[in-house]
Amino acid sequence: MATPALILQKPMKNALDAGFAAAFGGAPERYFSAPGRTEIGGNHTDHQRGRVLAGAVNLDTVAAVKRNGTDTIRIQSKGYPLCVVELSQLTPVESEINTTPALVRGVAARFAQMGCQVKGFDAYCESTVLPGSGLSSSAAFEVLVGTIVNHLFWEGKATQPEVAQIGQYAENVFFGKPCGLMDQMASSVGNLVTIDFFDKEKPVIEPVDFDFAACGHALCIIDSGADHADLTDEYAAVPGEMKAVAAHLGKEVLTQIDEKDFYNAIPELRKACGDRAVLRAIHFYQENARVPHQVAALREGNFDQFLSLVKQSGHSSYMYLQNVIPAGYKQHQDVAVALALCEHYLAGRGAYRVHGGGFAGTVQAFVPYDMLDAFVAGVDGVLGAGACHVLSIRPQGGVEMEVEV
Repeated sequence: MATPALILQKPMKNALDAGFAAAFGGAPERYFSAPGRTEIGGNHTDHQRGRVLAGAVNLDTVAAVKRNGTDTIRIQSKGYPLCVVELSQLTPVESEINTTPALVRGVAARFAQMGCQVKGFDAYCESTVLPGSGLSSSAAFEVLVGTIVNHLFWEGKATQPEVAQIGQYAENVFFGKPCGLMDQMASSVGNLVTIDFFDKEKPVIEPVDFDFAACGHALCIIDSGADHADLTDEYAAVPGEMKAVAAHLGKEVLTQIDEKDFYNAIPELRKACGDRAVLRAIHFYQENARVPHQVAALREGNFDQFLSLVKQSGHSSYMYLQNVIPAGYKQHQDVAVALALCEHYLAGRGAYRVHGGGFAGTVQAFVPYDMLDAFVAGVDGVLGAGACHVLSIRPQGGVEMEVEV
């Protein structure tokens, strides 16, 4: 079944046109969109070339775009400073690490390496994928820029999975964050997909045909309200410690090591890598094995089994992966509080788990419709109005939008 076109509604078109005119003058020529993503299964498995279950969501970053006839990319995101990238420099710039220009430069550089003649363009962007929302605003932005370049200058030759890999390259090499590929892939490809990253050059992507709207549960993402600042080391330690375990056993990532061999090596691994690294590896093996069971449960229409697996994922993340409370934090344990609220207001129904990177991010909950109003009110009453987002899965990934007639 073909993916339906994404239609740009007139009110949003008018807002984008006005923003473009204010930033650059004149009118844009084309319009693009890339969605945020939600991780359904596979918490911190992608960077070990494992399996994930993920979906694009109905929050996105959109752009009004026009070629500018120069070798300069200019991107004005609403509420942020103008991003200017000169295409004469397509190698990493140290002063740009952890900045938006690094992502733009990295995407352009990778397209150029692949043979695309990247030129300048102006883009005005607005986003409903809020930074720090746990829905991967950075991946949506990378995919958006990649989709723009792909359509403006390469006739759409890059596949959606390739656009995702280009975004990951930009984030790894230019931005300086050692992320996996799940976020970009879910945003770029769209809908609900399961991905096996074992072959990092050719990940296996399969659609999962399931209608969450018909399962009697709402998909909720809860913003814990925590601050990501100063937690870079916490996030980096998760893949770092797993890779240290793999390296001690002579491999790059844990998917290259048989689980039985890992368990046999635990005594030496505890001494060489430490107990937290061992526990995080235990989580990986459990979580990686859980994803195919989640996919099977959805394909078979066994939603109760799926919910049970979601709960197991949350337990493993909290207990073994330990990405709920940053090391040493006592005064602020925001994600843990959000999980406790979910447990209380769900009262044994539905399911909940830490979502995405963890530490200072979001919690995911599947909430029965008959409980939804009380659940949202209870969570928002503690964490603040709007903390609980009720989402749906979006069929489209990174795309050029058609304008409403």
